[in-house]
Amino acid sequence: MTIKEAILKSLDEINNLTTYMDIYNHIVKNNYYDFGPAKTPASTISALLGDFIRNGDTRVKRIKQDGGTYSYYLTKNEQNIGIEVLSGSTETSLKVVKVDKSKTYNERDLHKLLSSYLKNTGIYSKTIFHELSNGKDNNQIWTHPDMVGIKFLNLQTKASQNFLKSINRVDTFKLSSYELKKEINNDSDLKKAFFQAVSNSSWANFGYLVAFEFSDSLLEEMERLNQSFGIGVIELNANPYQSKILFPAKIRTLDFKTIDKLCKINKEFERFIEQTEKLMTAEDRYYKSTEKELDEFCDDYFANDSEIEIYCKENHIPTE
Repeated sequence: MTIKEAILKSLDEINNLTTYMDIYNHIVKNNYYDFGPAKTPASTISALLGDFIRNGDTRVKRIKQDGGTYSYYLTKNEQNIGIEVLSGSTETSLKVVKVDKSKTYNERDLHKLLSSYLKNTGIYSKTIFHELSNGKDNNQIWTHPDMVGIKFLNLQTKASQNFLKSINRVDTFKLSSYELKKEINNDSDLKKAFFQAVSNSSWANFGYLVAFEFSDSLLEEMERLNQSFGIGVIELNANPYQSKILFPAKIRTLDFKTIDKLCKINKEFERFIEQTEKLMTAEDRYYKSTEKELDEFCDDYFANDSEIEIYCKENHIPTE
């Protein structure tokens, strides 16, 4: 594995707030990386942890401790660590990647980047192929989202889980819809894509418009549309963990009639809903296996940074 992959694996296994020195010791102890003749390998770990933060990589966060030192942790382990521990100021920063227009790639090639970003935030996602629906026609593009996602509420105690389920099972999960575009460079493109997202996300708790490149001149109009219609905006990055939400989506109640319509016309969407229901109603002894079944049904995501680099290169997705 690369040194960055060794850092991420160590953070995951430590599963708590930790220092760069503890991460270095964990890597050495488990022989995850050979530092060779490096004179200050621990300092290298410290510098690379800083790079995660400066580059806006959402997999890693840090908080400032007393004395000005930093502790690091994986975002996906945030709930396991405990809110009371994370009382310091968390830091992330953003990095803008410019697209090389001389290279070409397909819109569908971006789906794996988005699914990896979403998985890191605890969302299971699935591509919905509108061309596989019943009654195929051009109007279908305003009915189907490109991708759908679900995030389950992660309560820590069995008592609180059972209590919430007994009140309202709908509150134990949130469904999202994603309209994905390669680039949006002018007001006309923005309006068309935005209202496509409005149309095909009416059924979901959250609706998002996602693009690999947005023109900076559109930020003010995006904000206005976001405030008026509640559709969120995500800027996707070649490093999916550096993707960022430009404007958050507003929560809505589920539209079960539209969910039923989508289930009737698209088998993949119907299977997604079936898998979701299956996990929500699974007995405790079957929960892990059912969760694995949902994960395998959903879109693939990257296992490490090396896979991302190879994928982007093979699919001509600009990385810098």
